[in-house]
Amino acid sequence: MKKSLAFVAALVAAGSAWAQSSITLFGVVDAAVSYYQTNSKYVNTLNVFNPSNPAPLVPRPDVRQSQWVLSSGNYTGSRVGFRGTEDLGGGLAASFWLEAGIANDTGASVTPIGVAFNRRSTVSLSGAFGEVRLGRDYTPTFWNDNVFDPFQTVGVGAVAISMLLGGAGSAGTIGNLIVNPNYVRASNSVSYFLPPDLGGFYGQVMYALGENTKYDPGTLTPDLPNTARTGRYAGARMGYATGSFDVAAAYGSSVIGDNYFAGLTRYLNTGNIGGSYDFGPVKLYGEYSHVVLQNDRSVPLVLTPSGDITITGYLLGLTVPVGPGLIRATYSHLQADLKNVAPVGVSVPDPKTDKLALGYVHNLSKRTLLYATVAYTKNKNGAAIPPALPPNGSVGYLSPSIADLVNPTSGYRADTAYGYDFGIRHAF
Repeated sequence: MKKSLAFVAALVAAGSAWAQSSITLFGVVDAAVSYYQTNSKYVNTLNVFNPSNPAPLVPRPDVRQSQWVLSSGNYTGSRVGFRGTEDLGGGLAASFWLEAGIANDTGASVTPIGVAFNRRSTVSLSGAFGEVRLGRDYTPTFWNDNVFDPFQTVGVGAVAISMLLGGAGSAGTIGNLIVNPNYVRASNSVSYFLPPDLGGFYGQVMYALGENTKYDPGTLTPDLPNTARTGRYAGARMGYATGSFDVAAAYGSSVIGDNYFAGLTRYLNTGNIGGSYDFGPVKLYGEYSHVVLQNDRSVPLVLTPSGDITITGYLLGLTVPVGPGLIRATYSHLQADLKNVAPVGVSVPDPKTDKLALGYVHNLSKRTLLYATVAYTKNKNGAAIPPALPPNGSVGYLSPSIADLVNPTSGYRADTAYGYDFGIRHAF
């Protein structure tokens, strides 16, 4: 049960009173025993009929990495927070929301960006016009990944596209090139939300400031990467929900890198559309995502690859109520187009990933549940989607860099991954 504290404070010195306010303490504690395993397979790209090629004569065993962990936040991200609302009268309300992620397996806070309230820290004003919200908050483009994934982008069952966009990847890999700190949330943002009484239509627009110093003349800009425009985000989401039906589309652009003197700005442009329909005995989900790494140069390259990468992905999922429980299942797919990375005239197979996930949730009460999830991932042509992301899992692959993929050499490639979560979640 959520604990609410209601109070009326008197401002004696001014001889007036504050409006009625409410503050709520809330949180989630979610822990699981998890097992992660990856397999890397050796691929020989050399000519096996060439007598000078020794590769076929040397045994190349598969390489397995595995890990047992006590993990956190595999059904719902563990957190503790405070939120409050003040009625200003005339239909206006002021609100705040402070929410911090926690790793309850160690007791540490989850602050990868060095902030206390990393999940959300906003203040807002709302009324008949909608809501204006300022601070650190979810991006419009992430909402579709979360809402239309039965596993809500957490745990071993998370949709493949979120495993790629939410990870980091080793140096030189696809995952490393598209690292986007604004994938899930954006700091320094200003958002506007449509009012809830529009006959089922809903929407959000967001602009996040990069907070970089601008120099005039520009030649005074420090000769360092990622100091001029990096960090900015602009995005929007529009949807329609009525009864059992929900559909939404979103688009956002984030500046993930720049070099002023090289005349380069790197954008990660994300578009997605998702939907769900609840038939009663079964609820169906679907989503399509299109992500482009765009290298915008002041002077276009000539006879040189642009370095742009296009990633497409989709998800099909369902949930089935079973007594006090719920069965969850998804299939997700993604692939990357590297034709603008490879040298002119060189054909590179698209890295691909296919992922299957199955889970069961058993509700013990309105606030407490048990869950189990199993997932299988198959990587091809250099894709390397892991079974889990840090801080929960650290297993990876002997995976190649993009340079290895566009100039094929023999070596290990990411192959398969397995993940299992067995956990308990309690909300308060």
